[in-house]
Amino acid sequence: MASQPSTVDFIVEQMRSAGVVTGRKMFGEYAIYCDERLVALVCEDKLFVKPTQAGKAYLGQVTEAPPYKGAKPYFFVSGERWDDADWLGQLVKISAAELPLPVKKAATKGTSKRPVSGMR
Repeated sequence: MASQPSTVDFIVEQMRSAGVVTGRKMFGEYAIYCDERLVALVCEDKLFVKPTQAGKAYLGQVTEAPPYKGAKPYFFVSGERWDDADWLGQLVKISAAELPLPVKKAATKGTSKRPVSGMR
């Protein structure tokens, strides 16, 4: 069962105090970014935050679970915690601070105009 867009919209709105927070659909589920860093996934309407040392310290007792089959464990954040925007925003803010910015891909040069072997 894929996540509902309304669930993602609510979670993103609750995280706004952390910085520039956006959700992006990926493979039928959603990735949550804070200041361009991938900080969480929403899979099957469940929230999973990328594990960091600061996030673990902030959470105290941590529940880890893979967001999808074959994934590494993330911190699972139960739906009861989503209503506390200050708490959720702080979790995302301190987690994002430990995560690296994504590496920008170099622009590729134009493709060759030569025909593929056997084709004209």
